[in-house]
Order: sequence, then structure tokens, then C-alpha cells
Amino acid sequence: MTTPGTSSSHRRPSAAAAATLCGAALLVFAALSSAHAAVNPPIRMSHGIEYMSGGIGSDEAQLMETVAPRWPATFEFAIKDRKGADFASDVRVTVRDASGKVLLDNVASEGPFMVARLDPGTYEVEARLRGNTLKQTLQVTQGAPARMAFLWPAGTDMASSGTRKVQ
Repeated sequence: MTTPGTSSSHRRPSAAAAATLCGAALLVFAALSSAHAAVNPPIRMSHGIEYMSGGIGSDEAQLMETVAPRWPATFEFAIKDRKGADFASDVRVTVRDASGKVLLDNVASEGPFMVARLDPGTYEVEARLRGNTLKQTLQVTQGAPARMAFLWPAGTDMASSGTRKVQ
């Protein structure tokens, strides 16, 4: 507030100037924080079943781990190596219900994790990587997320293709 005879250089900044400064600070903060935030992979649909796949990079893998408990079914894909396992992506996934009806039809994973909104029931899940197919039976129960891991043997490549039942 100024009084007659005082210099205008001691005035408070106007509300517009303060809002501009706050807005600029928020934009800088948002730009810095978004560089470190993982973006949700897109939710896709096959035969009326929603699914999401991802997990490339540590931020996205953490995001998929965080959302997995909110989805009825989670699938994880890896290839065994000498030290443990390496994550696998570009896995082709087919899910059939107990009557054999295809619900997810040869959908491609976009990372080592896939989540799906499956109703309670029994499903046959087929995962194919580089010509090697693994099959497992998945039981989804109400309120208890099911998790299934597919682990291909070391050296999985086109030359060693085949179908295996995971025990």
C-alpha cells in the first residue's frame, strides 16, 4: 500500500504478477517431475476383455507392480539365464475360458508384465515367445488377484521351438 509522497518502487507486486510467477513455478515443477513419472500403458481390449501390458524400464515395471493387485489376473514373462532370469517382452498371449472360448487372442505383450480383467473361473493361458509356447491353467477367484509367471529356458530362440506345459 502506498501513501502520498512515497516511492512507487516499494509497492507490492500485483495479483497478476504473483499469479504469473506461481504459474511459471508450477510449470517448471511439472516438467521436472513428469520426466521421472511413468505413464500408464494403454488399456486395450480383446473380445470384450480389458488388458494392459508394459514394464519396460524400472519406472514402468514399478507402475505395473503397483497396479497388478487391482486386476484379477497378472502374467509375468522371463527367460532363464545363468544368474536368474531376464524379463521378456513381445510375448504373444492367448487366454481361453473353461469351454475353450478365446478371450485374449494372440495379443502382444509390450513388456514383461500383463494384467487382465478376467471374471472368476478357470482359464488356459498360452504364452508364445520366439516360437516357444508355454501353457498353464489359471484359477481366478473373486477378490483374490491371480498371478502367473512364464519362464522360458535359457537359449530360447527360433531354433528350439516347441510347446511345453508348465508344471
